[in-house]
Amino acid sequence: MKYKIITEASVDMPKEFAEEKDITILPIEVNFNGELYPEGLPTKEFYEKLKTGIIPKTSQPNQYKFENALNPYINKEDWFVLIVVISADLAGTIAQAKNAVENLGMKNVYICDSRVTTFAEGALIMEIQKYIEAHPNAQPNEVIDELERLKTKVRLIAVVGDLKYLKMGGRLSTASYIAASVLNIHPIISLDGGKVNNIAKKIGEKANEFMVDAANTRDRAYPIYFGHSANPQVITNFLDKYAAKLDVNPKTTPIHEIGCVVGTHAGPNCYGMVYFSK
Repeated sequence: MKYKIITEASVDMPKEFAEEKDITILPIEVNFNGELYPEGLPTKEFYEKLKTGIIPKTSQPNQYKFENALNPYINKEDWFVLIVVISADLAGTIAQAKNAVENLGMKNVYICDSRVTTFAEGALIMEIQKYIEAHPNAQPNEVIDELERLKTKVRLIAVVGDLKYLKMGGRLSTASYIAASVLNIHPIISLDGGKVNNIAKKIGEKANEFMVDAANTRDRAYPIYFGHSANPQVITNFLDKYAAKLDVNPKTTPIHEIGCVVGTHAGPNCYGMVYFSK
């Protein structure tokens, strides 16, 4: 059995990995106050435009885009398709995928609500791809079971480095923004239960220590995935200081970029980790 993975651009993973494994990533439209980018924007260009002060809107891939991606695999006996999408609590993408599958009458497909987004969604896809390669005789039910198992274990924890984007997007009051900025308070967010949660507020370096303690509860059979939004230096500095405590090699640890879906709300200078719980 051959497996095809289809996802959408709320996911963040290395472009090289997606190309090498032939993972289809459907684009997400970005709208900067009427200036439309149907295929999305490269990460660097997106954050440059974000600095202009306009909070963009993003649009999920529609049914037609899913159907186009699925067409070559309709009920092929030697192919099974895994569709992995952003948490249904964050976007309605899963409905578009379901409509496409129903319209095409496909049976050889499974749609997974990842319950996460950004590089947590990417980590989930990368780990199920590893599983498929390590188990070449795995049947669809076994792959689905493993995907669902991994989904319950994936965790994202991150520090929001620049609060003005939360304020501009209406997710932080002016009073809270001023107080947090003066006191050097950093909100720490997580993806849990399909939603973005503000789990702590820490002053200065204590934010990093909180994240390290959380990640060290992980299942060490899986790697830690590191990510940042438009500021690689902030995660490099973090790794220089905490790599030993996390038992990772800062010189070889891959670092992922956070794209436009999360970047729209968190802005640049956000950084964090994805790990798998025990």
